Amino acid sequence: DRYNVAVKSFYYMKGMQDNGVMASAKHFPGHGDTGTDSHYDLPLISHDLARLDSIELFPFKILIRQGVASVMIAHLNVPALEDTPNLPSSLSPKIVTDLLRNQLNFKGLILTDGLEMHAVTKNFPRGEVEARALAAGVDVLLLPVDLEASFRTVKQWMADGRISPASIEA
Repeated sequence: DRYNVAVKSFYYMKGMQDNGVMASAKHFPGHGDTGTDSHYDLPLISHDLARLDSIELFPFKILIRQGVASVMIAHLNVPALEDTPNLPSSLSPKIVTDLLRNQLNFKGLILTDGLEMHAVTKNFPRGEVEARALAAGVDVLLLPVDLEASFRTVKQWMADGRISPASIEA
């Protein structure tokens, strides 16, 4: 029930943030209707855009309007939002920047879910996951697998112009 989820999430967020604790709305764009554990594989969310907008995104819209401080991006395959096969939502500019930042007007911190999860590591080499997440518009990378490879790849993507230094500074 989207209203039940939104009300409970709002009051939980409000209680945290009113007492100096940063709340995080997760797992964007909606991880409640999956049969796959993203620790082991990439879950598929096969709903159409109308369903996603009316059910999965509804609580996030409420929390964003009410000032939630952060949003955690899930590792999900959502073809209605991202048409690149096997590109997790956490690495998708269409989902992170276009949808969350621009359409939903979210101004807070965007965090990845754990980057050690197989949903995101099985299709990309070490270091590329972190670079792709930053290029998609993520602010904070949680649990990168290989820091050395991540730094090397991010620096290379910056040198190649695929990640702007201004976005890293921001």
